[in-house]
Amino acid sequence: MKKRKKLRFWVIIVLLSFLVISSSIRTGQFVTHSFLKAGELQSEMLHLRAEITSGSPIAMITKKRKAEAMQVRQDKQKARAVSQDIAKSANGTIKEIRLVPGGQSIGVQLSTKGVLVVGYHLISTASGETSPGESAGIRVGDVITKINGKTTSSITDVRHIMNVSKSGEPLKVTLIRQRIMVRKSLIPLKDKANERYQLGLFIRDSASGIGTMTFYDPSSGTYGALGHVISDRDTGQPILVKNGRIVRSVVQAIDRGREGKPGEKIAFFPENALSIGNVSKNTPFGIFGTMKKNDSIRSDIMDAALPIATAEQVKEGPAKILTVLNGNKVEAFSIQILNSIPQKHPATKGLVIKITDPRLLKATGGIIQGMSGSPIIQDGKLVGAVTHVFVNDPTSGYGVHIEWMIEEAGIDKNHQFLRKEAAG
Repeated sequence: MKKRKKLRFWVIIVLLSFLVISSSIRTGQFVTHSFLKAGELQSEMLHLRAEITSGSPIAMITKKRKAEAMQVRQDKQKARAVSQDIAKSANGTIKEIRLVPGGQSIGVQLSTKGVLVVGYHLISTASGETSPGESAGIRVGDVITKINGKTTSSITDVRHIMNVSKSGEPLKVTLIRQRIMVRKSLIPLKDKANERYQLGLFIRDSASGIGTMTFYDPSSGTYGALGHVISDRDTGQPILVKNGRIVRSVVQAIDRGREGKPGEKIAFFPENALSIGNVSKNTPFGIFGTMKKNDSIRSDIMDAALPIATAEQVKEGPAKILTVLNGNKVEAFSIQILNSIPQKHPATKGLVIKITDPRLLKATGGIIQGMSGSPIIQDGKLVGAVTHVFVNDPTSGYGVHIEWMIEEAGIDKNHQFLRKEAAG
């Protein structure tokens, strides 16, 4: 009996072992088959790794080296595949950005989006002098876009609304304050001097000035200029642009800069000058728009399109700027890039520059107003634009990296990919 029980016990053990082994083999075959579908090299690696766990030490070492060689082959194949994908993507979607550098003196005329409040006007009333607008909580720098639900695109619109409104009735004023919409109630008061109801506000609906063209994109007609935002001269607030235009201007004289007092270009453009392009954006990186067809301006010094340099590619050292000192003649002058901040995100003042050209220093004393937007060229590439002058050292100032200007202009649709490639 004992022998039969013992024999039966071992038979059961053998059968159970066989079932477990069979199950393991089937599972292993399934996994291996899955990897074979993904790639033969990976399935071969799976087998080798399994074999390393058993066998003689020499066999284990040999198989381990074989497995390592397989891993190297696999890594190389993956790297090659990634490189091919990147190359294919680059060939299919990325084109080298080439822009024609500017340097021309331009006049800028802007119409504001709404009317800009630039000050308060005191109204003489029976109870004393006061400003209804100030009393209503309207601030200098606010942009009035509507009164009583009617759009106020110009001073003329405001006058018309005042004329048709009931005398002394509260006006519902919609305005923009630091990009936030605000609503106020304003009660006009009658001025004793002229018997007319007034708002007690000084307002402006346009602005004009001069600057320098930075670049022109011959493929799209897009241009960029100034390199910084246009702000109202009285409030210091950035101008919200409804529309605008650029015209040719002529530099007639130079007010030379000195320590503590920046100089400026004295330029002229007639009020009815022919437009050479529109202004669609006024941003921290300059103004942007589209040039009219067949009206791309020439510098006669550097009219060929140049490649651009990213922030990481700009280096400290010599460079050139293009600008006008007399008439409309664009000239090249030597500068030194003292510092280039490798910015990863759009930001102004990424370059610190110093004028080194003796002739430019003699004529202007350094960087002057009206020079904003003058393109900076280094090693045959467009790298940035002049933007600011140091008040206490007019020979030096700031510049903006060109990549932020072209991104703002909408030229570089593959900007992020390009920057990753340049950084890599």
